[in-house]
Amino acid sequence: MKLRLTKMHGAGNDFVVIDATRGMPPVSLAQWRWLADRHVGVGADQILIVERPTAEQVAAAGPEGLDFVYRIINADGIEVEQCGNGARCFVRFVHEQGLTDRDRIRVLTRGGIISPRLLPDGGVEVNMGEPSFDPGRLPFSTRGLVPRQQGQAMLWPLALEASPGEVFTREVALVSMGNPHAVQVVEDVKQAPVQTEGRLIELHPRFPARVNAGFMQVLSRGEIALRVFERGAGETLACGTGACAAAVAGMQQGLLDHEVRVRALGGTLTIRWEGPGSPVFLAGPAVTVFSTEVELPDDPPGADGEALR
Repeated sequence: MKLRLTKMHGAGNDFVVIDATRGMPPVSLAQWRWLADRHVGVGADQILIVERPTAEQVAAAGPEGLDFVYRIINADGIEVEQCGNGARCFVRFVHEQGLTDRDRIRVLTRGGIISPRLLPDGGVEVNMGEPSFDPGRLPFSTRGLVPRQQGQAMLWPLALEASPGEVFTREVALVSMGNPHAVQVVEDVKQAPVQTEGRLIELHPRFPARVNAGFMQVLSRGEIALRVFERGAGETLACGTGACAAAVAGMQQGLLDHEVRVRALGGTLTIRWEGPGSPVFLAGPAVTVFSTEVELPDDPPGADGEALR
């Protein structure tokens, strides 16, 4: 089966983007994994699928309407709720492909409706909606735990077992940006054990749907450095929702101002949030790398799974 696609990235967070506005044949879990694989496929942190909304989805979206449906498949082949860097690439893609001429669009994701817009300088800003600090929204099991309050934030103790008998605790702020995040403050993000602790946090049994693990170093009240171990993808060069989650977690703790520059491994993002009851705005680059057509193998090596569609 041939599949037309475009490779894009936002601050190094890279995507395969597929126009499914005229439909798309079924793709199996194994084929998604093959496509995202950096050795045998195209390579991507996530696969983004552009669809037209149904009449029922448009009606449910209210008077402002709905332009597109945006689906996100992680590198492990599992569909997830939200991706901020992907949303910026999404809006650039639909403009470049002639699917819309509107600078601001409304897009339905599994995590809710977002409103990205193309900026005059060529960047893209996304209204990511309001963050939630309710553990149940991630979800996260609080049974038997007592959080510590810092500023307006609740920091939850998370026991991690690096090896049998070796248990240590990290304090994490819990934030849902339509997808789940656990953010901790570290002294030096370059030395942070992102690979080892990130995996332990992602798969911790208190997160039944897994979680994205953020490691944030506060550089000033207006700037942080951030690394994120993403659920289903591992550490990425940037994570848009992770940047939002880290920034608002820092603001809630009284560490940051209302606008923050986030230095990720792949580039810089800007986050604005006025506080509870307000949406989070994410701005940054969105770059098209190339477009091509690939032949999806019927039985990719090393993976198996049933069709997602």
